[in-house]
Amino acid sequence: MPEIIKIGLSKNHNQEIIEVTEIDLVAGKGIVGDRHFKDFNDPYNQLSIIESENIDEYNFKNKLNIPLLNFRRNIVTKGIRLNDLLQKRIKIGSVKLEVIDLCRPCRHLSENLERNDIIKEFLRKGGVRCRIINDGKISLGDQIKII
Repeated sequence: MPEIIKIGLSKNHNQEIIEVTEIDLVAGKGIVGDRHFKDFNDPYNQLSIIESENIDEYNFKNKLNIPLLNFRRNIVTKGIRLNDLLQKRIKIGSVKLEVIDLCRPCRHLSENLERNDIIKEFLRKGGVRCRIINDGKISLGDQIKII
């Protein structure tokens, strides 16, 4: 079953992602305590998810060991192809989400990881952005269900 293997947030922009075991989400606002949390939040900033398999493949190919959360997504999954979920609704823990777009890698990520190939390598592997439909919690080990 597809599941959540890492969760992280950052209280301020350009700060390190802090690993946590669960997050509280508020519809239309984002993750409580995260740098993007605010009233009437753009759905593109509410929640980001990435596949561990894409990071593992990149690390293996380049003989690196970049930690999963260093890719600056809120949730890291195992066992699901996120790109296949575009324009679908999913449920993780008690939270319903709408998968609205791909996360494109940016220059900031490339600079943080000190890797010039991040943008090219993660163009369609950088995860997805989700709109939060209802308030709730997501915890490590939660299953991902398509609804």
